[in-house]
Amino acid sequence: MTEATLAAAGPFGPASLVLDPAAEVERIVKALRAEVGGILHKRGLVLGLSGGIDSSVSVALAVRAVGAKNVLALFMPEHDSDPDSLRLGRLVAETYGVASVTEDIAPALAALGCYRRREEAIQAVLPDYGPEWKSKLVITDAKTSNGYALTSLVALSPAGVEHRLRLPPAVYLAVVAATNMKQRSRKLIEYTHADRLNYAVLGTPNRLEYDQGFFVKNGDGAADVKPIAHLYKSQVYQLAEYLGVPAEIRARPPTTDTFSLPQTQEEFYFSLPWNLMDLCLYGLNHAVPVADIAAATGLAVEAVQRVLADIASKRRATAALHMPPLLVDKVAEIGA
Repeated sequence: MTEATLAAAGPFGPASLVLDPAAEVERIVKALRAEVGGILHKRGLVLGLSGGIDSSVSVALAVRAVGAKNVLALFMPEHDSDPDSLRLGRLVAETYGVASVTEDIAPALAALGCYRRREEAIQAVLPDYGPEWKSKLVITDAKTSNGYALTSLVALSPAGVEHRLRLPPAVYLAVVAATNMKQRSRKLIEYTHADRLNYAVLGTPNRLEYDQGFFVKNGDGAADVKPIAHLYKSQVYQLAEYLGVPAEIRARPPTTDTFSLPQTQEEFYFSLPWNLMDLCLYGLNHAVPVADIAAATGLAVEAVQRVLADIASKRRATAALHMPPLLVDKVAEIGA
């Protein structure tokens, strides 16, 4: 069933995002087979497996497309990783019978200065901050921010004292730049194994992440195929149930697993729970009246208007993440 058919099927709401899981899985698997073997001429697929819903569904799809023996899952923990991510990732690998390799990227990140650079940046606003502290970044609520997304640092001292500080732009950029080394280091490992095996690298963003630029350019944004980038997060959950993703993973709130303090995607980037963000994004994409989006989400009309403005703002701000390198003159593409 197409999105246009879904949109016309009844009143706007969560049902607008319901799809036929069996038909969608068949469609994705068929596309993956054609892309991996026919276009990319690769023998299989490699991906980073985080124990989250998106990478878990992606593993299941990869297995159906190329077979479990042709899929390699990579676990790439570091100092700030939640141990649960590795445990759940291994559960997924066992569930679908795929080979896996664990690569601890903490030594590489330390050598590159990831942790030191982040610490020095934070010390500009919190001089006492040190290696024993924990921290995360949080964003203002899009429902009340009037289109201005402001980021604050939440830091927890070794004594358990919490500090919350608004970050100047230079400090925020420095913290993000240091943190992005994690995603880029992981992608280096993925492509190393892909080159070794003549595999393609599978990216795992869903539509919400892809549309809103919730990825690191040349980090987790780099991949040869992205089989679920057209699916809203709620649709990924539908496929997860159909594909038999373990219930513990399906019940786990989406996290960034990037900072040393627990952090949801909502507080770091989206400002709304994923199910409400899905409805707002779908409504915007299909010109659903704001009043109908408000009714479906339970938000005030003014709040929906701010969220839609925030979506548009993030699209503009992250457009460069989707761009290929810019050239002075157009060069004919190989195979075009």
